[in-house]
Amino acid sequence: MAMSVVLVLGSGPNVVESRDWPRPPFDRIVAINNAWAVRSDWDDLIHPDDFPADRMPRTLAPQQRIIRSADYVPLQNALGGFVYAGGTMAFTAGYWALAALRPRVIAMMGCDMVYPASKQTHFYGTGTADPLRADVTLRSLEAKSARFMLMAAARGCAVVNLSQDASRLVFPRATPLAAAIARPQPLDRAEVDAALAEERRLGYYVPSGKYWKEEHRFDPAAIDALDRRWLKAAGVLQTAS
Repeated sequence: MAMSVVLVLGSGPNVVESRDWPRPPFDRIVAINNAWAVRSDWDDLIHPDDFPADRMPRTLAPQQRIIRSADYVPLQNALGGFVYAGGTMAFTAGYWALAALRPRVIAMMGCDMVYPASKQTHFYGTGTADPLRADVTLRSLEAKSARFMLMAAARGCAVVNLSQDASRLVFPRATPLAAAIARPQPLDRAEVDAALAEERRLGYYVPSGKYWKEEHRFDPAAIDALDRRWLKAAGVLQTAS
């Protein structure tokens, strides 16, 4: 069943702002990892296979379900796979929602991936900053967010960031109410096609999703160049780091 507006909740400190948001205009709420604890009306909890069992909800409401790797790996592979999408759960949740729910809008909150050294990093305290680990797929979080935004736009889906804080995401900012009328990012088809063609040429596909087992195949310089293509396709004036 196609959804209209999907809210994706991450674990950034500001995600607690969403506790008081009315359910409308959100048709479905996807919680990443610990974010299920932010509000009780979530629908889908998505997490990696190594998510601690003691951090799982003890009971599920009838409409709630758990999304595991067996559910999201095939869908993320269909949209390019983990090397190109970026191996962290904010992007995985986005691609899963895009493919599984087919929404008109994906609105993210608490997914900024900015981790101050001297402040609380997650809404529940201090956690491991997964996107900052040494990972060849996460050399430019901005580029990976640009790719997701454009892949969504190609499917008629707008992507917005409901956070007003510093962010590594390049999505347009929006308020919860404005999210309902968001429009997909305009597409430069030639630039998008060029980026996708480069992905095919490189062939950095890992059907299992366990890309870290094949990391020796991936050239960081080639990934940096690809990231720059996606930033250019999105009109973002920033080079990959």
